[in-house]
Amino acid sequence: MRYSKFTPYLFLLPGCIILGTFVFFPMIQAIWLSFTEYNIIQDAEFVGTENYTELFQDGLFWQVLSNTIIYVVGVVPLLVILPIFVAVLVNQEIKGAVFFRSAFFLPVVTSMVVAGLAWDLLYREYGVLNYILQFIGVIEEPVHWLTSTTTALFAVMVVTIWKGIGYYMVIYLAGLQSIPDDLYEAAKIDGANWWQQVTKITIPMLMPFIAVVSMMSIIAAMKVFEEIYIMTGGGPLHSSETLVFFIYTEAFSNLNMGYASAAGVILFIITLILTLINLKFTGKRGNIT
Repeated sequence: MRYSKFTPYLFLLPGCIILGTFVFFPMIQAIWLSFTEYNIIQDAEFVGTENYTELFQDGLFWQVLSNTIIYVVGVVPLLVILPIFVAVLVNQEIKGAVFFRSAFFLPVVTSMVVAGLAWDLLYREYGVLNYILQFIGVIEEPVHWLTSTTTALFAVMVVTIWKGIGYYMVIYLAGLQSIPDDLYEAAKIDGANWWQQVTKITIPMLMPFIAVVSMMSIIAAMKVFEEIYIMTGGGPLHSSETLVFFIYTEAFSNLNMGYASAAGVILFIITLILTLINLKFTGKRGNIT
């Protein structure tokens, strides 16, 4: 059977149409809206770079940007490192390994609404967390985890880490099962202990997966929304408000679409820069660039 030189492009056409409709067109439209004043009711009016100028002079924008960076710095390293050790542990040929894999993956399939309500109960003044911490002597008085400006953001970060470990564990498990057993057997013959096998064989062989997980976790942390919306609503006093929540509030509560689009463009640029930096440091060793 003979094929036209255009046949491969026809197979790509459905995917290109979907990407163009749901990704590239909204992206271009958002960039255009960022240079306009638009409130849904009236037609968009071109205002040049006024939204960006106003944004850079907005103290709240810098606060939510700072919160977002703290969130990324606090969450991403733990979401990259902890699932490795969890995956190594549940990859052992031990009794009940399937149960432990399921237990670690359970938070991933748990609805964020259910998880948020459950953690809200744990975080309450007379909740289980305060009781345990007081019982073992870590704190003397109950901590208002979700209503204090100093702890609200970190309390939400814990929930993100708890939900994400199982998801990235599955990716690492796929990587672990692709490592030849011969390497470990040779290492044992040479007298390598468990820790040396992990650091000299497992970690280097997982580098492509570490690069992928770090990129995915950076993107996920930059656009965190559900946890904030359900658990704190961005409060108290915007202390847990992130950039995506700020964009949501400006767009759908204040109907300031142009202003929100400008913030969205900045979020895209920051995420792109962080992703490229991550690929620079991890992609080369992971052979994905």
